[in-house]
Amino acid sequence: MGSIRRYLQFVKPYNKVIFITVIIGVLKFGIPLLTPLILAHVIDEIILADGVSTGEKVSSLFWILGGAIVLFLIVRPPVEYYRQYFAQWTGSKVLYDIRDQLFAHIQKLSLRFYSNRKAGEIISRVINDVEQTKNFVITGLMNIWLDMATILIVVIIMLTMNGWLTLVALALFPLYIISIKYFYTKLRDLTVRRSEALADVQGHLHERVQGMNVIRSFALEDYEQEQFDKRNSNFLDRAVDHTKWNAKTFAVVNTITDIAPLIVILAAGYFVLRSGLEVGEMVAFVSYMERLYAPLRRLINSSTTLTQSIASMDRVFEFVDEEYDIEDKQNAIPLKRARGEISFENVKFQYEEDSDEVLHNLNFSVKAGETIALVGMSGGGKSTLVGLIPRFYDVTSGSIKLDGIDIRDYEVRSLRDNIGMVLQDNILFSESVKMNIKMGNPYASDEEVINAAKAANADGFINELSYGYDTPVGERGVKLSGGQKQRIAIARVFLKNPPMLIFDEATSALDLESEHLIQEAMEKLAKDRTTFIVAHRLSTITHADRIAVVEDGEISESGTHAELMSKNGSYSKLYNVQYV
Repeated sequence: MGSIRRYLQFVKPYNKVIFITVIIGVLKFGIPLLTPLILAHVIDEIILADGVSTGEKVSSLFWILGGAIVLFLIVRPPVEYYRQYFAQWTGSKVLYDIRDQLFAHIQKLSLRFYSNRKAGEIISRVINDVEQTKNFVITGLMNIWLDMATILIVVIIMLTMNGWLTLVALALFPLYIISIKYFYTKLRDLTVRRSEALADVQGHLHERVQGMNVIRSFALEDYEQEQFDKRNSNFLDRAVDHTKWNAKTFAVVNTITDIAPLIVILAAGYFVLRSGLEVGEMVAFVSYMERLYAPLRRLINSSTTLTQSIASMDRVFEFVDEEYDIEDKQNAIPLKRARGEISFENVKFQYEEDSDEVLHNLNFSVKAGETIALVGMSGGGKSTLVGLIPRFYDVTSGSIKLDGIDIRDYEVRSLRDNIGMVLQDNILFSESVKMNIKMGNPYASDEEVINAAKAANADGFINELSYGYDTPVGERGVKLSGGQKQRIAIARVFLKNPPMLIFDEATSALDLESEHLIQEAMEKLAKDRTTFIVAHRLSTITHADRIAVVEDGEISESGTHAELMSKNGSYSKLYNVQYV
């Protein structure tokens, strides 16, 4: 019930529209309820009437049926149109609001969350599960009320016709309610399991589509087919379990709704023979039985739909309840333009509470405008260290200060506004080159974009592309080479123009020509900015103001290239291994 209450908060702004839709729906379902009454009148008052000529009967028949046809032709179509339109409009607006909030939520979740989740599973929550909840608005807040209103109106009409027959008609209601309660408790659980299995299939599929080049290069098609079949079979098993229980539900409940009219026909026939019930009344009463149990059958379908919707709600709000690792303090201050003076004070860090420490008691400072390079063997903690500066993660203990203030005291978005990052594997979106550069500043002019590309040594190859700056780059920039992607990533940092830079393995996987062009652009970009460079290729960082060697989560030595070479320590050994 908690999920329903929370969902209703999204529905609340549209309560008036829902109320109007229900009223229109009552008209829509109410108009056809006149048909059995018309049928009874035609049989008893016209066809079987005594002392009335055939001409008068025909005239009366045409008048009453003509009026009914006009009613159905003129009134009912617009009623049906607006009921459908308002119902779908409201459901779509609610889904829009939920997805809007979910996307904002996705952007606030920590990198730790994404490292433990498959992208396909997250997409499944935002697309499939949210879509399933639409039925709660249309079915739960509209159709169920309409069906219940229809049942109530039919029962009132039947009571005015014959009280005893109405009691017979309602005799199986308690059995119907008990059946619904019994079957749908388990159906909700089975629906959740099916949704989880589907999300697993989608998550696995999303990963494999992204890694198709790996599958092809290692000829893993048969193995991956087996892996997919396992997950697909699991979903099939969950879907079949759900289908079996759903079929049992329909078998039992529909049997009840099918038997009830037969009992009424038996009783009505008896009353015609024994108690003087008119034939027209009997026919009308049996017709109303169909109108009584048709909504009941729809309620069965509605119950199934609602069960699926509520199960999807649970999954949506489970995702919404994921906590943020990185949040602004209550009195966080905005960071305008940082000077760029950074100090690490007794910094310790571990990714999880039960995992080993990655960084141990780090202490070092970087002056504003200084370029510091971080080198060392893989796994030493270099990338982790620079990932703490924009608060992708928070320190476990100690503090990182920017311009003398703990970075946790700044608004996190304003902190990141002051940092530009170029990574080893920069993500490009499947849009145009221009739009990817504009990620540095979405409101930049075309001239500013071109100037940034020129500064990044990217303008030349961009103009050689089929559509220049308007060329789509494909998913993750698949249509560009590694060096081209890096230069676009540097161009968007030029466009952002931040006071602090982080280059994390920005040239590690490039050919010498691309490395030279990117190195030149990086040095131009780093001028007068506080810059952190993480590098394995030591020839790219000899120009740095200071080089720090990171080993096992600690800084073992630091100094200029010449100073460290003269020490014959860890840096000297690394350099000699690469170049001697």
